[in-house]
Amino acid sequence: MRLISGVAVLMAAISVSTAAHHSFAVFFDETRTVAIEGQVTAFRFTNPHATIALDVIGSDGNIEKWRVETTAPVVLQRRGWSRSSLHAGDRVKIDGWPSRDGKPYLRLRSATTLDGTPIGQAFTVGED
Repeated sequence: MRLISGVAVLMAAISVSTAAHHSFAVFFDETRTVAIEGQVTAFRFTNPHATIALDVIGSDGNIEKWRVETTAPVVLQRRGWSRSSLHAGDRVKIDGWPSRDGKPYLRLRSATTLDGTPIGQAFTVGED
């Protein structure tokens, strides 16, 4: 009976952790890319995916709040990123795959400073 209870607890834990990690293709359109330029408001170098928050001036002149999802910090580190790669106030250019629902949300493909200096290495479709 203990073995069955232990297996049930383990299976429940696995299903919760699997649900927490989502598929690239479910959220992002790999057939298109979008380029944005804006001011970093936050850079969260945390698991499961680091995120970048940006203020982007839209075509109507109003500020749009964008969120950019990256890979896990361990993968970012292998590609030249660190906790100090971005700071609030930095101005950057980012391109990536847009969200399928049309929200201001991207999956990072590449990031550069305004003068074109790369921040880390670029990514490919669905790369974790």
